[in-house]
Amino acid sequence: MDIQLEKKKGLRPKHYGYIALALLLLFVAYQMIFSSSVSTFRTDKEKLSIATVTQGKFDDYITISGNVAPIATIYMDAYEGGRVEEKLIEEGAMVKKGDIILKLDNINLYEQILQSESGLALKQNDLRSTKLTFDSRQVEGRRSLATASTELQRLKRNFEQNKSLYDEELISKEEYLTSKENYELSQKQYDIIKVQTENDDQVRKTSLPVLEADLKRMQKTLGMVYQRLDHLNVRAPADGQLGFLDAEIGQNLTQGQRIGQVNVLTDFKIEASIDEHYIDRVQRDLVAVLERNGKEYALRLRKVYPEVRNGKFKVDLVFTDEKPDTIRAGQSYNIKLQLGESNDALLLPKGSFFQSTGGQWIFVVGPDGDQAIKRNIRIGKQNSRYYEVLEGLESGETVITSNYDSFGEAEKIILK
Repeated sequence: MDIQLEKKKGLRPKHYGYIALALLLLFVAYQMIFSSSVSTFRTDKEKLSIATVTQGKFDDYITISGNVAPIATIYMDAYEGGRVEEKLIEEGAMVKKGDIILKLDNINLYEQILQSESGLALKQNDLRSTKLTFDSRQVEGRRSLATASTELQRLKRNFEQNKSLYDEELISKEEYLTSKENYELSQKQYDIIKVQTENDDQVRKTSLPVLEADLKRMQKTLGMVYQRLDHLNVRAPADGQLGFLDAEIGQNLTQGQRIGQVNVLTDFKIEASIDEHYIDRVQRDLVAVLERNGKEYALRLRKVYPEVRNGKFKVDLVFTDEKPDTIRAGQSYNIKLQLGESNDALLLPKGSFFQSTGGQWIFVVGPDGDQAIKRNIRIGKQNSRYYEVLEGLESGETVITSNYDSFGEAEKIILK
């Protein structure tokens, strides 16, 4: 009788093959699923700008555009209001300091001058009359004092004589007392006249300077009014070119109204606007270079304006040495403004991809050149040609530098 043996349970060698095949199928399926989740975009390679990352010298400068302007502009305001009576110089003409440009007419100012002249004449008459009065009182006082002094001496002598005679009993007591009383009265009158004369002299010394000071003030005021009359002649404030003149014959100008400007052409400056991105790095005394006809001209940043308008701020630059011979106000130049020292760095050519990514990532082309993968990077400084790469790229790698707007949310670019 045969005995049926029970089969042993467990994995046999052939089962290992099945397991390996199943795992391979699962891996392929996973790869297909994963690869399908990556957003891709297909495009022609010829339509893109592709550049190579290189190691080299990074020049820390920016290129800005500036316009030539006079080194200084002096504005002309109307010191006095009035009607334009005559226009002697036209816009664009060269002027010398003090040249009369406009003549104005102001009836009210003429009336003020007449009133001031009348007031000054009255003040002069008052001062003259007061001086005459004081002089007359001074002469009269001195005459009275001299008379009183003489009378006092005579009565004193008479008193002393009568006193001697009275002591010898040669005259009566009444006669003696009369001479004594006359002498004492004369002494009192002399003292009164002396005090009055001294007081008159003191008043004269204090009053006349005050009156003379008032007269000088009125003369000064009249001189200022005459100066205002001279301001009716609008004069050039400096040598230069009359830039603009906003005044016509018959026009009424108000006091303080801006009527023109004179451009000082002894030197020139360049006015430029810079993107606010650089506002923390741009400061006075930075150096710059202007190139014209193959020759470079050195500049210095003289002034940084604090206001930011429409994403830009203004600066003024001046020539530190020679300047172009044919330079004229209004000309435009491209200028290289040096922000810092040159250094060795990883250089990425500039491109419009920056507007799409802000420099935070870029598409890196693979070694075979048929695809590009999105990669995060970090960019430092930039000039007109290159970005300074701090992280994310290596020298020799190629990247897409053209605009990314058409790529959408793609993380992989298939290049045909």
